[in-house]
Amino acid sequence: MEIVRRIGASPRERGSMTGDTCPDIFELSDGNFAVIGTDATASLDAKLPADAARAEYERIVVISRATLLRAKGDIPDA
Repeated sequence: MEIVRRIGASPRERGSMTGDTCPDIFELSDGNFAVIGTDATASLDAKLPADAARAEYERIVVISRATLLRAKGDIPDA
């Protein structure tokens, strides 16, 4: 599995002064997506809706609204 491309604007393009520690979204060679964000598993796990579940190896990751909105145009329809 490889990173194919960034989805949306880079952290620097979104206003990060250093670009070092900001949320990011990447498309992978297998068609999946990888997300860099803040691990909020501990604070959100118990608040998941009744029809949602998280495997032990999964984490709830938070990215900024700006990150996702800037990525919207790059997300393929299919």
